Amino acid sequence: MTTMKPQVIDDQEHERVHERVAAVDVAKDTGMVCTRTPHPSRPGARRSTVWTVKARMGAVRALGGQLKHDGIEIVTLESTSDYWRIWFFVLEACGLAVQLVHAAQAKNLPGRPKTDKLDAQWLARLTEMGLLRASFVPPRAIRDLRDYTRARTRLVQERTRCWQRLEKLLEAALVKVSSVASKLTTVSAQDMIKAMIAGQRDPHQLAGLARGSMKAKHDDLVEALNGMFDDHHGELAQLLLDHIAFLDGRIAQLGTRAAELAAAMPAAWGADADGTTGPGTGTGPDAPVLNAVARLAGIPGISEDLARAIIAETGLDMTRFPTAAHLVSWSGLCPSARQSGPRARAGKKGQGDTWLRGSLGQAAIGAARTAPSSANATPGSPAAAARPRPRSPSPAPSWSSSGTCSPTPPPGSPTSATATTRPAPTPTANSATTSGRSKRSASPSPSPGPPNLKPP
Repeated sequence: MTTMKPQVIDDQEHERVHERVAAVDVAKDTGMVCTRTPHPSRPGARRSTVWTVKARMGAVRALGGQLKHDGIEIVTLESTSDYWRIWFFVLEACGLAVQLVHAAQAKNLPGRPKTDKLDAQWLARLTEMGLLRASFVPPRAIRDLRDYTRARTRLVQERTRCWQRLEKLLEAALVKVSSVASKLTTVSAQDMIKAMIAGQRDPHQLAGLARGSMKAKHDDLVEALNGMFDDHHGELAQLLLDHIAFLDGRIAQLGTRAAELAAAMPAAWGADADGTTGPGTGTGPDAPVLNAVARLAGIPGISEDLARAIIAETGLDMTRFPTAAHLVSWSGLCPSARQSGPRARAGKKGQGDTWLRGSLGQAAIGAARTAPSSANATPGSPAAAARPRPRSPSPAPSWSSSGTCSPTPPPGSPTSATATTRPAPTPTANSATTSGRSKRSASPSPSPGPPNLKPP
């Protein structure tokens, strides 16, 4: 009988045992605070102190000063809606080490009573034994960028819904222009809709507004535009077009503001601790230095807006993710491992960061439609057009701790030994989808769990 060689596994950073800890069971208006410290008169014994604190700036700041005076090493907060934010940001500003944990990490044991007091004590005990894994909370600059990119994504989704409502309105008016035109966002389709709103009902006149390749579909357009579009349809269609134009302006405004914030981050330019900037990505040592957004945008399928959205979700410090597999798991694209004895089952994918997963799916769709480019052939040039189209999207870039990225991981790095998982081209809310389109999901190989299980 063969025996397996013992495997030595070192503790991770979050598995350290702490002497003085604090935990806060967060609610909307208050928080139940529990501290665990050594007993002053009984050597080796521990004691808990529990009290309630109002969720107000002054009260939380006073709590931070008291915990700092008591020598608290780490404070744990449970991720409860958005109520944890005032506790995390204020206590962090007081100089305390604060960690945010998912509720599943600190789940109470069955059979025990559940109260705010007992929950706070249980959270403190788990903290002092190092049994909790902290969630990823980006620094202030990344959080500000994330607010703009997520707001822009929501407006893009709303704009897509407006186009879908407009298509539904045309279908109700028996106008089948969307069956002939590739989409309603084309200039030709918009000209026809605006003409119908203005009172034009002759399908031949409307079909004559076609441009480019749509001129060859004149007969089909005449049949599709022969409907029952009347004044009340025109009034509703004009409201939708006005709303779309308003959203276009707000989306552009948020995109500009996000670009300004990303360009103002020193880490996005690869600045070192001494203020110097890392090497450029050109062919020579004197090549201009590109920031992180421009480097990501050089990957087929990723635009600058999409690059900023990815940076807003992952941050610029890639040391937060030990390997590329951790980053894939954090994005919710990798199933968890389920193994017992000789039997291994396929695990389910976690929720992950839904915003990041949507951005990666959109990038995969764009990469499948983009011709490859190189240093000598820019996209759209004859040299690039002559190159064969890729069968799969390019691998994701590797990032250094200074915030710079390169298309290929350097040899010997933690990410060089791990294959980057290609996200599936699933439709996202940023792109209009039809009801008959099927959804496909990726099934990458299992990987270690991410540092956090749920984005804040």
